[in-house]
Amino acid sequence: MSTTTGVKTPAAPTPSDRAVSWQMWIPCMAMAACSWLAFVDRQVLAVLSPTILRETGLSGQDYGTAFSFFFYVYTVGNLLWGSLLDYLGLRLGMVAAVTLWSIASASHGLMSGFWGFSFARGLLGLGEGATFPGGLRTAVESLPSNLRARGIATSFSGGTIGAIVTPLIVIPIGLRFGWRAAFFLSGLLGVAWILLWLAVSRPPYLPKREHTPKKITWPNPFERRFWALVSSYALPAVAPGPILTIIPLYLTRGMHVSQAELSSILWMPPLAWAIGYFLWGWVADRFAADNPRAVWLFALLTVFSLAFGLTTWTSSVMLAMLLISWGAFIGGGFQMVALKVGSYAFPREQAAMMSGIASASFALANALLSPRLGRLVDQQQYSLMFWIIALCPLIGVLGWVFLSRRRTAQNA
Repeated sequence: MSTTTGVKTPAAPTPSDRAVSWQMWIPCMAMAACSWLAFVDRQVLAVLSPTILRETGLSGQDYGTAFSFFFYVYTVGNLLWGSLLDYLGLRLGMVAAVTLWSIASASHGLMSGFWGFSFARGLLGLGEGATFPGGLRTAVESLPSNLRARGIATSFSGGTIGAIVTPLIVIPIGLRFGWRAAFFLSGLLGVAWILLWLAVSRPPYLPKREHTPKKITWPNPFERRFWALVSSYALPAVAPGPILTIIPLYLTRGMHVSQAELSSILWMPPLAWAIGYFLWGWVADRFAADNPRAVWLFALLTVFSLAFGLTTWTSSVMLAMLLISWGAFIGGGFQMVALKVGSYAFPREQAAMMSGIASASFALANALLSPRLGRLVDQQQYSLMFWIIALCPLIGVLGWVFLSRRRTAQNA
């Protein structure tokens, strides 16, 4: 039985029963490629936003609101796919999801106005909602419990790598061939990933499990563990969202960085995010093993997150990028620690649902923040924008401390 969640499961063969080999990591690496693709598709609009807003006449608030459509539907998508992947299985579910969002990504190239971009963003969010539930489910099914946090980090790290390479690849394509061509190309990449997934989502890479569809288990918002997970993830880990979507507008409007110059600096925050995944994933495995209340880790990350609010104190673009990257690094840490702690509250067979709850809460927080942060950019209230983001972790962690303590007391 699995000891990851503290819940007894049937004594069927599990990853911990098999010798650890390189083949066990292949599915997580494929999911890393999936999250890479998801973030490339997601970030095309963000990295080309100065050009697109100039050519289409959209305001910063319009842009932020269009992104909020993505996050609202992404919230639903995470909850939906989190349960559907547990019900349908990884192989079929991920093929369906990637097909949907690849079509959505390409459709951006056909849009010119607010409602068109909002529709395309929403459809993209619906498909991409499968990314993180699928990544966590893959790690749980393919790796033993002592490697799962690192397996989750591997699956998720592709997203940060995608965010790193997107400005380096997409901005030159957009400048040479136009921003519409960049969207069409992003849609074609989905076909390549589907072929890869069909090749590796089977033995000897992913262990074969007898999959009999059962009644779908939906998240229960009346459970304390639901809100403890939401509190530990939604606001504490929120920073990477606006860093990838709104901050490019701050750099061009507040620090006068050109569209071409963005390609040389926008890779820094997602790289820091990826490092945060692996470093804090290792810390969680090493120092928070079998500890469902890693209070000291959350407290440390909360203190570290406050530095993000100081970004506007400098006129140096490089120093500002270091502070922005620090915010992404800490955001990755909150994600890994929250998922590690959350895995003790949910049984293994609900792993995708648990990840879906976390990702949905992250998306909802960003959906609520994006139009407001976009308005602050229009109003040039940059300092207030950064401090709102920097103080979000404190609020979320305080909520988690209360909810997890009450839950522990009830279980005692």
